[in-house]
Amino acid sequence: MAQKHEQQANVYARGIRRVRHAGIRQVGPGHRNSYILEPGLWEEHDPFLFLAEDWFQRDSFDLHPHRGIETVTYVMEGRLEHFDTKTNEVDYLLPGDAQWMTAGRGVIHKEDPAPGETVHSLQLWVNLPRSHKMTEPRYQNLRAADMPVRSEPGATIRVFSGSSGEAVATTANIVPVTMAEFTLEPGASVKQELPGSYNGFLFVLEGEGRFGSGDAKGEARDVLFLESAEGHAASEIRLTAETKLRALLYAGQPIREPVVARGPFVMNTQEEIVQAYEDYRNGKFA
Repeated sequence: MAQKHEQQANVYARGIRRVRHAGIRQVGPGHRNSYILEPGLWEEHDPFLFLAEDWFQRDSFDLHPHRGIETVTYVMEGRLEHFDTKTNEVDYLLPGDAQWMTAGRGVIHKEDPAPGETVHSLQLWVNLPRSHKMTEPRYQNLRAADMPVRSEPGATIRVFSGSSGEAVATTANIVPVTMAEFTLEPGASVKQELPGSYNGFLFVLEGEGRFGSGDAKGEARDVLFLESAEGHAASEIRLTAETKLRALLYAGQPIREPVVARGPFVMNTQEEIVQAYEDYRNGKFA
């Protein structure tokens, strides 16, 4: 028992270092967008590049390439068709499903709502380390029905990647990432453990709550950035619901490498970006 108390005492309780509210903009006919995680703040967000929320109709995103990253697409509403030139097959993501796509050395794909539908989705870009920028592409479809779930009094946690309590996802990661969705009834409180080295943030989908050791206030469309727990082997973040609360947690191991991004390509040097465009033009992508 004494050993258990000692282990608990060594878990660092994280606070919230910054809160920002994510606005919504009209991109074009049938397409609205919000940057939950703004691009360009590479060091602050490491290993994440950006997180975009979109409401879009068919033909908003045509065939396009990627290299040097992973994309994590979570469908919240609508039916999303996915086509890529590696498999030459059409697959579908339904509400609650997600796709973890490793672009690696290069993919060309298309994400399109089914005819007549509007899809509401979140897409995260995860950076890849230099050693894996040119890895073989792969797709992992994470189906809602198969998602590991942690249940606590007044709380349900769906685990897309990493773990929460005893619920462990089978998602294969190159960069270690924990992604989980928390649904809490009013008054419920849960803690999520994370390695102390992880960098991360929460995005409130609906409701109001208090977050972290300082009980920072968060409400729908707020982004709450976790304070650093560097130097601690283990850390935890507490979520408490004031009204019914839905929030997503994204946290991962920083890469700490140079980032050079241009369009759909993210590499370490400008020369590698030039090479990526040359390879794409010469038909060397999947």
